[in-house]
Amino acid sequence: MTGMIGTALPRRDGPAKLHGTAPYAYEHDVEHPAYAHLVQATIARGRVTGFDLSAANALDDVLAILTHENAPRLEDTGNAELAVLQDDAVAFRGQVVAVVVAETPETARQAANAIQVTYDSEPHETRLRADDAGLYTPEKVNPALPTESSQGDVESALASADVTVDEVYTTPMEHNNPMEPHTTVAHWDGDRLTLYDSTQGVHPLRSAVASLFGLDEDRVRVVAPYVGGGFGSKGQPHAPVALAVLCARHLTGRPVKLAITRQQMFSLVGYRTPTIQRIRLAADHTGALTGIAVDVVEQTARVKEFAEQTATPSRSMYAAPHRRTGHRLAELDVPVPSWMRAPGECPGMFGPEVAMDELAQRCEVDPIALRIRNEPELDPDSGKPFSSRNLIGCLEDGARRFGWDARDPRPRTRLEDGWWIGTGVASSTYPVHMSPGSVAEIRYTADGRYEVAIGAADLGTGTWTVLAQVAADRLDVPVDRVELRIGDTDLPNATVAGGSSGVASWGSAIADAAGAFRDKFGTDPAAGDEASGRTPDLSETFAMRAFGAQFAEVAVHADTGEVEVRRLLGVFAAGRIVNPRTARSQFLGGMTMGLSMALHEQSVMDHRYGHVVNHDLAEYHIATCADVRSLEAHWLDETDEHVNPLGTKGIGEIGIVGTAAAVANAAWHATGVRVRDLPITPDRFL
Repeated sequence: MTGMIGTALPRRDGPAKLHGTAPYAYEHDVEHPAYAHLVQATIARGRVTGFDLSAANALDDVLAILTHENAPRLEDTGNAELAVLQDDAVAFRGQVVAVVVAETPETARQAANAIQVTYDSEPHETRLRADDAGLYTPEKVNPALPTESSQGDVESALASADVTVDEVYTTPMEHNNPMEPHTTVAHWDGDRLTLYDSTQGVHPLRSAVASLFGLDEDRVRVVAPYVGGGFGSKGQPHAPVALAVLCARHLTGRPVKLAITRQQMFSLVGYRTPTIQRIRLAADHTGALTGIAVDVVEQTARVKEFAEQTATPSRSMYAAPHRRTGHRLAELDVPVPSWMRAPGECPGMFGPEVAMDELAQRCEVDPIALRIRNEPELDPDSGKPFSSRNLIGCLEDGARRFGWDARDPRPRTRLEDGWWIGTGVASSTYPVHMSPGSVAEIRYTADGRYEVAIGAADLGTGTWTVLAQVAADRLDVPVDRVELRIGDTDLPNATVAGGSSGVASWGSAIADAAGAFRDKFGTDPAAGDEASGRTPDLSETFAMRAFGAQFAEVAVHADTGEVEVRRLLGVFAAGRIVNPRTARSQFLGGMTMGLSMALHEQSVMDHRYGHVVNHDLAEYHIATCADVRSLEAHWLDETDEHVNPLGTKGIGEIGIVGTAAAVANAAWHATGVRVRDLPITPDRFL
């Protein structure tokens, strides 16, 4: 082997992005494109009763205006989020009710703003409440997990416990906001459709579009070699891609470019549901857990259900003989929630990890010692052995690096220059995912290179680099002899870039193809020799999860309540690390997003009108360099032969998990004020 796996190679796509030659979806060159702009509903529920299109039609260069009255009919309307312009119903404010196509994007926007829409408005409800009379239990939670789980008798454990915690924790609505907005360039050539799209999965998107328009999949091509971030929002198709295809079909032969605005992203491409989490812990006086109950209330859209798996991480985290977790949904007049980085685990670890800190306080036990005391021997949920579980190692290594031993356990004891200083810790976990169905092909070319083809997506995560490393390692050749091709449905099938499954799924297929190639042709192949490989099925013998420990030092100003995070340090056990350089970037990126969650992120709904008012990056605040002085990510060397042929566990999402809880716990240690509702803003301490 060349030892490419584990080498800190620079990003292969870096120079192209630096020089502006890497084409994103909107930048693909098509001949004589038209441009689309969306018209959104200004009511939260009701029906469209009419349009005044006269001012828009009077503008030069307007090519078409599509509404429900004249838009092409869709073949499959089972996914209500994608069934755009098919009837007059309005299910949420911001829903698309018309789209303008023009010769220039400026004209399209001007015409869209000139359209007058009249409505028959109905009463709406957009407020999430734990006492909502309409709460219901979904059949499953994302992706297909049991809604409820129960073992033993939690109520009895709580009634007889020496120490209990019974508190409610909330997380707000949050929006993904990747730098590249959702963009589609759609072009019909006869009965064949080509899409240049900002997507996390070219093959899944092709399947969805083909079904929507009644096409054979081989008549649809999706191209996405470079994607400017996604964080889950581009993992499933949303309304804009359907609208772009509708417009291109209506124009017959002209390509149509549609890039939605930052403001429109707050209505049309998913978000993280707000959550209300009632956490109950029962323990003896030493802190050993006897019962865990996690009851979560979250929202879904009336037009389409999405149930985030917020309570599920608690099922595998700590040992307790009595346990219950469950989810209930409120069906509201809101846009459809969807995936956002570490769905379930990210909000679902905030409440429990702050509750564990409260339990440590009440038992007068160190928070790290409490977590170690409740380490399970087997997965509490499935009863299976863990393929590997190095949470204790992460906690201990992080404590050493962070200087935890010097910590005074009492809150509100360290005042420096007018700032209360405190430290906190929280655990992280994320399941191991590997999706079957990916295929890789390797071909030896006449110039002595190995062409590796798979329809994977790179969202800026390092896919271009690490998949080439996997191929070079398994072929035992220098990495510069590997030419990688990704991001196109003309290439072999690849699963979606989601659930931190990319390297496991695609890399395992490439490793299998490389093994087959060497078995067939040895080390001296001829031009044209080729072999293929597939992703194997994920083992069901073990419980497989990545783990981590997050440490934070927080300062809170004694007079103003200003919150400053001075240090964040994470230690992770995430399987084999293919590229330390890109891995560190992923861990730090996740922690930064967790810092945003802790201090800033909150989509503020005006319930009178049913829309998010801070719907841009001026008012939807995210973390910047000024928000943390020191940011460190470390990992344990972990070889897990059970998870997949590469031994990887996924690193894209675990970095965000636990960060907000660690910051909240540090803020309590600094001030003695327990914050149970995110974000942690100055008013909490005044």
